[in-house]
Amino acid sequence: MFHNIELKEGALIISDAHYSSSRPELLSLIKDIHSQKIVTSQLILMGDIFDALFKEVVKTQENNAQMIKLLNEISEKIELIYLEGNHDFNLQAIFLNAKIISLNRQPLICSYKDKRVALAHGDFDIGLFYKIYTALIRNSFVLYLLNKIDTWTSNFILKKLDSYLNKKDDCKEFIGFEVYIKNRNLDKFACEYFIEGHYHQNRSFSFEKVNYINLAAFACNQRYFIVKSSKDNELMIDENSYVEI
Repeated sequence: MFHNIELKEGALIISDAHYSSSRPELLSLIKDIHSQKIVTSQLILMGDIFDALFKEVVKTQENNAQMIKLLNEISEKIELIYLEGNHDFNLQAIFLNAKIISLNRQPLICSYKDKRVALAHGDFDIGLFYKIYTALIRNSFVLYLLNKIDTWTSNFILKKLDSYLNKKDDCKEFIGFEVYIKNRNLDKFACEYFIEGHYHQNRSFSFEKVNYINLAAFACNQRYFIVKSSKDNELMIDENSYVEI
């Protein structure tokens, strides 16, 4: 369990990159962080960084070996906080030096100067059936069986999953998003800011008790975010578009 995590000035935040062989754009950004061409005080990964990465399914680690190696080396130099998503979980044995925040420990409450900031991938409160599904799919024995079946069938399951994910539209607008967020009653977490990914909407709202920020998906527009202070010491999330040179 991690306590008293501080959100640092200059922290770099990435959400929903859905990295895979068909969406390799994240690799260039991570290489630039690794080489310190891009310098950051802290790297925060907000889930669904990979399209598929699970400890028990060996092929998902083989497919992402280069990215895993870079992130592990980065985590030896700066603080790496990784909030597990619904595409990447059971990660602690993969990223030994990172602070892995599993779904059942989200939202993660951090401090930023004198403010409380909640961080989450975004799927922690979707409903009972989803909670049952997430508990089942994260079960090590279930994943062990899936890995065996996938291996015996020449990766049939992963190939089907890749085909489905490649056809999925990750960048569509969520109609009625503000009302949906308001009805979630996020002020119950007693924080000034609530930041999450998952919905890919790149929108923010100021409610009575909480400032809400939904991050853009890196997969859609190669945008990442930098934590900065405004003049009155309020938290700002500065949006950056990554351009490979």
